[in-house]
Amino acid sequence: MDNLLSRLAEDWWVFLVRGIAAIILGICAFVWPGLTLAVLVLLFAAYVLIDGIFGLVYALRNRKRLNHPWIWVLEAVLGIAVGLLTFFLPGVTALVLLMFIAAWAIVGGILRIIAAFELRKQITGEWLLITGGALSVVFGVLLVTMPGAGLVTVIWLIGFYSILFGVTLVFLATRLQRERSVISHA
Repeated sequence: MDNLLSRLAEDWWVFLVRGIAAIILGICAFVWPGLTLAVLVLLFAAYVLIDGIFGLVYALRNRKRLNHPWIWVLEAVLGIAVGLLTFFLPGVTALVLLMFIAAWAIVGGILRIIAAFELRKQITGEWLLITGGALSVVFGVLLVTMPGAGLVTVIWLIGFYSILFGVTLVFLATRLQRERSVISHA
C-alpha cells in the first residue's frame, strides 16, 4: 500500500473534523439568516482559522510523504491568514469581507484541484477533492460577480457552500477510514 494513502487513511479524522466544522457553519447560516455582519465575520474567521490550522498540521506532518507539500501548506497558510485578518479587522466592510472570502475560496479551490491531480495515481476517489475544489472556485466566483447581493443572500451562499463542502470532506473521511481498515487488516 502506498505510503501517502496510508498516511491519508491514518489521518482520516482530520478531514472529518474539517467537514463537520463546515457543515455546522452552513447550518448556522441557514438557521440564523438575519445574523449581523459582526457575527458572520467572527463565524467565518473561526471556521477559516480552524480549517487552516488543521490543514497546516496535516501538511507539516506529511511533508515528507507528499509530492508537493507546498500546495497543502499554501492553502493552510492562506486560510490562517484570512482567518486572522478577519478576526483582527472585524470592522471591515461587507465588500472587503466578500473579497476575502472569494479569494480564499478561489485560491483554495484551485489548490485542492491541483492536489487531487497530484494524488490521482495514488488514490481512488480523487474526484472528492476535485469536487470540493470546484465548489470552492464556483462559490468564490459567485461572490465576486455578485458583490451587491444582500447580506441574507451572501449568508445563504456561505451556508450552501459550507454544507456542500463539508459533506464532501465527510465523504472523503469515511472513504479514508475504510481504506484504513483495509490497510490494518492486510
